[in-house]
Amino acid sequence: MNKAADSIFMARALQLAERGLFTTTPNPRVGCVIVQDGLVIAEGWHMRAGEPHAEVMALRSPVGADDTLLKTSGSTAYVTLEPCSHFGKTPPCADALIAAGVSRVLSAMQDPNPLVAGQGLAKLRAAGIAVECGLLEHEARELNIGFVSRMTRGRPWLRVKIAASIDGKTALNNGVSQWITGEVARRNAHLWRARSCAILTGIGSVKHDNPRLTVRDVSTTRQPLRVLLDSHLQTSPDAAILHDGGALIFCAVQNPLRQQALENAGAEVLVIPNADGRVDLPAMLQVLGQRGVNEILVEAGSVLNGALLAENLVDELLIYQAPTLIGEAARGMFAIGEITQLGDAKRLHILERRTLGDDSLIRARFVAN
Repeated sequence: MNKAADSIFMARALQLAERGLFTTTPNPRVGCVIVQDGLVIAEGWHMRAGEPHAEVMALRSPVGADDTLLKTSGSTAYVTLEPCSHFGKTPPCADALIAAGVSRVLSAMQDPNPLVAGQGLAKLRAAGIAVECGLLEHEARELNIGFVSRMTRGRPWLRVKIAASIDGKTALNNGVSQWITGEVARRNAHLWRARSCAILTGIGSVKHDNPRLTVRDVSTTRQPLRVLLDSHLQTSPDAAILHDGGALIFCAVQNPLRQQALENAGAEVLVIPNADGRVDLPAMLQVLGQRGVNEILVEAGSVLNGALLAENLVDELLIYQAPTLIGEAARGMFAIGEITQLGDAKRLHILERRTLGDDSLIRARFVAN
């Protein structure tokens, strides 16, 4: 089969993988297409943790009029992530492909999970199957960038979402921020909420806005974990963020009475202080990574945004800009110290610019120094 056809079939597998965008956490999003004589005979994707992986779903999901006569012997399987080689909640997918008699497997990327990490591809090769890896790897990696981050860095991929005026202000000086952007932009932000494993905010945002931080404008069967940074446990047990299943609160002080009140309201409280008496942010992300959190969406004010930036923990920015001017007395995006030389400025690489109604979205990542 030629490279152009290989790319088409792998692109289809990536499309299938995206169907699990909101549901697979903590697992990666994976799609699989099985091709025989240039025709797709089966396809599938991983839907949610604990259920069959993409390869098994494909083997169970024939395509076409003769779907009762699926014959995979001698076929080619296109998989967006290396087939697993270990027993987890489901049997190894490499074994399933071997048993199906496929003769060729193309994997978009190697699995960064140390339990797999090339062993699945090695098992396929040992069974006499022709194996190739790396086709559309960038696209596959982007689709699972949080999973890759957790497996390689031990912490989730962290996106900071900001709604701002065109002069870079996120709220009036009195804290009022609803609504700077319009309905179309807010709906788009809920897509990012839906794909995130957790949403992180700070006590300042809870006091001023009392947000629920739930996905409401997107159809999804799963709500992200709500995470609150509250160094001194000032959260009211009646806060909206604690409704509908509670939240995970990180603090820096021991206060048994307040902690008990919050736990009675459904929250889980973890005490992780740093040397300055604040929450240890890198340690917090390590804890979330250990709990299977792949992607975090930060919806907070300038203080928490600035603290995360100062610790070099921000991986990506989602900046929704409205065509309004709020003025210099309003609140900014990041509370960071003065920069006295332009050479010290934080430089960004723009990944995407989109128009959303009257607003615009800038998606960016920091340029490495």
